[in-house]
Amino acid sequence: MTSADWYFDFISPYSYFAWLRLDSLPDVQLNYRPILFAGLLNHWEQKGPAEIAGKREWTYRWCTWVARQRNIAFRFPAAHPFNPIPYLRLALAANCSRQAIDTIFKALWTSGADAGDPQLPIELAQRLNIDTARINEPSIKDALRTNTDAAIAHGVFGVPTLRIGGQLFWGDDALDFARAFLSDPTLFDDAEMRRVGALPIGVARKLN
Repeated sequence: MTSADWYFDFISPYSYFAWLRLDSLPDVQLNYRPILFAGLLNHWEQKGPAEIAGKREWTYRWCTWVARQRNIAFRFPAAHPFNPIPYLRLALAANCSRQAIDTIFKALWTSGADAGDPQLPIELAQRLNIDTARINEPSIKDALRTNTDAAIAHGVFGVPTLRIGGQLFWGDDALDFARAFLSDPTLFDDAEMRRVGALPIGVARKLN
């Protein structure tokens, strides 16, 4: 069975969409890695989709539409973006169990709840039988930083991202690509894949 790391942040609706389809990956042992998306953005000096006005509106509408197309329960939280750190730490405190991750995702992305309400992670911890004090333990905080730093070291630039055999598959829409790679580990070995992987930059935009 192939081992793979799945990097995600509860702030991302795309992470939620991918979460619902991870079972479609054949013969994979998934290691769930909560990370701080903002840490990736800071490292790569990027803006998130919600930080660009037009992209924010389009993203929220597209996510609402695609959830309807897939016939899945989905509703944006009362405000977005929100601070995901308490939820990421809660997942780590629960040893990243499937039950805990699923409970947190559904609480944030199906109910329209206020994710910024400090009472919500406490209620979720109680539901998961996790001592709320665990969320703020230094070991849990360190684990989140370690996961995020490891993701950056592996070249992860967005969430969700699957890392399989050193290859990265970014986004909910990359799962088909990941399945193809699992079926054929030589997928990136042909001449055209190698060519585009080393394609030179024709012109670079100057940033202020």
